Amino acid sequence: MTVISLKSAVVRGGVTLPYAEAGYPSGTPVVFVHGLSDSWWSFEPLLQRLPASLHGYAPTQRGHGDADRPPDGYTPEDFASDLVAFLDTVGIERTLLVGSSTGGVTARIVAGSHPDRISGLVLIGVPATLADKPATAEMNETVQGLSDPVPRAFVETPLSGTMARPVARGLIETMIDERLKVPARVWKETLRGLLEADLAATLAGILVPTLVIWGDQDDFLPRSDQQAILDAIHGTRLLTYEGAGNVVHWEQPERVVADIAAFATGLARPGGSSTQ
Repeated sequence: MTVISLKSAVVRGGVTLPYAEAGYPSGTPVVFVHGLSDSWWSFEPLLQRLPASLHGYAPTQRGHGDADRPPDGYTPEDFASDLVAFLDTVGIERTLLVGSSTGGVTARIVAGSHPDRISGLVLIGVPATLADKPATAEMNETVQGLSDPVPRAFVETPLSGTMARPVARGLIETMIDERLKVPARVWKETLRGLLEADLAATLAGILVPTLVIWGDQDDFLPRSDQQAILDAIHGTRLLTYEGAGNVVHWEQPERVVADIAAFATGLARPGGSSTQ
């Protein structure tokens, strides 16, 4: 197990983002990007298992967890700009980006717009699009009716439905607590930004090596959705985790870390592409 250090970084507009750092200074930089309602805690199972070859960073995005909550700035482009500013503030010249859920949208925007800063891209349970999914429409209807304090049942019920395998109860309780920190307005603005954005367009122009990790028991993301990512990003590889749900990195953290490490090793080979 590696030691996790908690730090903070100031990004655009003076917004402070907490972040977790773990691993070895000489390791390949890996920045983990969480999705709507999560925080750096989403990657705690991965951070504590990082091998010596990796040096991990997991920022909490604006409006989430213990990050600052400015009155605006919750579109996918805003989160992407924050991520680039985070790289600048922390002093990361080039990194492997790992995005989970809608954090993968932020990650792929940065990968497409700043290829000189990104060595590779890993997408874990990331949707190609959202507008075509009935569950998203239902969630949006509920979110638009939210007010503070956000009800515990609102975050607890859908969370339990994302997993196909048992996950430590302590992690589940932590993630429920983290999601309850997100104000209703941040839920609304972030989801609105995701639904109004052309998410298919965020897949265009990505030239960095890309790895897609997907659980075949993911009730939210069908195989066809992941195929859209494979079709859009040339050379993308798909790793299918049999029997896993949407939050693959919670259900099988050891395997996910091993696959990320192997992918990073492949990027370091001559030519800069993974042949894993």
